[in-house]
Amino acid sequence: MEFLEKLVSTINDYLSGYILVFLLVGVGLYYSIKTRFVQVRCLGEGFKRVFSKNDKSTEKKGLSSFQALATAVAAQVGTGNIVGACGAILIGGPGAIFWMWIIAFLGMATNYAEAVLAQKTKTIDENGEVHGGPVYYIKKAFSGKLGKGLAGFFAVAIIIALGFVGAMVQSNSITSNIAGVFESFNVDISSYTWIIGIVVALLVGVIFIGGVKRIASVTEKLVPIMAIMYIVGGLLVLCVNFKNVPGAIGAIFKYAFVPQALIGGGFGSAIVKAIQKGAQRGLFSNEAGMGSTPHAHAQADVKDPHDQGVVAMVGVFIDTFIVLTLTALIVLCTLYTGNGPLASATGELVNTGLFGSFSDYAKSIGLTDGNMVQRAFQMTFTTIFGSEAVGNAVGSIFVAICLFFFAFSTIISWNFFGKINFNYLFGKKATVAYSAIAIVCVFLGSIGSNGLVWGLSDMFNNLMVIPNVIAMFALGGMVFEKFNKNKPIFVEGSVDAEQNN
Repeated sequence: MEFLEKLVSTINDYLSGYILVFLLVGVGLYYSIKTRFVQVRCLGEGFKRVFSKNDKSTEKKGLSSFQALATAVAAQVGTGNIVGACGAILIGGPGAIFWMWIIAFLGMATNYAEAVLAQKTKTIDENGEVHGGPVYYIKKAFSGKLGKGLAGFFAVAIIIALGFVGAMVQSNSITSNIAGVFESFNVDISSYTWIIGIVVALLVGVIFIGGVKRIASVTEKLVPIMAIMYIVGGLLVLCVNFKNVPGAIGAIFKYAFVPQALIGGGFGSAIVKAIQKGAQRGLFSNEAGMGSTPHAHAQADVKDPHDQGVVAMVGVFIDTFIVLTLTALIVLCTLYTGNGPLASATGELVNTGLFGSFSDYAKSIGLTDGNMVQRAFQMTFTTIFGSEAVGNAVGSIFVAICLFFFAFSTIISWNFFGKINFNYLFGKKATVAYSAIAIVCVFLGSIGSNGLVWGLSDMFNNLMVIPNVIAMFALGGMVFEKFNKNKPIFVEGSVDAEQNN
């Protein structure tokens, strides 16, 4: 087990540290430049379409744009927005958030292209069911055995990464956080986590069996609730610690360009590590380029693929520039500035002394990527209630509830993405077998997890990117059709659009 864990870790280091950085930045720049930065010009159009009324025929041909976006955001906004952001800050310093913003900005163009390709290559069977996703546009990009081989490779990777191993990782996060709440009241429930596992498995099982319509119905209600709840709680933290917010924002920009002050070593190696962590955690957070969310956007019933492409960009924007950024500010303005445990009296980040790196120092005082947000909320509620015991309890409960919603919604969407690819490989009759295995994985993840499971999840997430991005480079012409016309793209409803018409 130790050998396998080290092997998987080494593979992940090379994939996320080198291959993924070049692929994600490369495809993001490619589509940003060729679409004349669609993420800037058409983001407003995307928000407008999210809340527009959809044609009644949607009920027969697929999902509304909002339902498709909610299903995608349910996958994007998960534990990566909390644990992932904290991990990036711990290892790559606050500056890693800046590079996550860069990856997300480029990723918005990537996600646009993924949605457009998914719309253009989807099929509708005789029963009116929509089939679409990367396996379909990968086969479009490469004919013959090469296309089938790359599509099959992607399908296997996403089934393992999201449908099975990913479900274990997310359910483990749910049980560990619920157990953490009880621990704050000095109650040990480690022997009873199997009960939590059964409950979670039954809940997701009912949703899995209901198919895409039930998944969309759940996510369109769950996603707004969980997002609003976390945003309101985060804004409360920022209001209580408002004096530290400028310093927190300043740390993101400062340590993006002088990361060696925290990471150690020379400037070159430090900046590489900061960018690598930003790319790695950015992928896990917004999933742009991974090939997961196109499955949801393929289901949308829209008149033009461009319409769903601009909606897809909204998902990346919400995930990174709102939820993930809020997480970063929560942690930085409580732990890293002011009187925080990782700040000095001068307002600068604490001197790590003999610990060698900032992450080592943080760990030495009990702070990890898994408990930093919880600690931030505990400190804030302690200030509000004037009692450490009450503050710790309320903070633990609030974060556990948020993480439950995040992880639960992610399980639902990831299962749906995996099922599409399982059916692609084995046919629709295999759906029952897939759902049964996935439910078992949800239960197993709740009663125990280890580094190998987390490592495998990361590895197959990384492997999904390779065939997906290769196909995206090959199919650029399909995406650029709307942009290669003599007339420029105008946002619908604008003055320029009316004049153009």
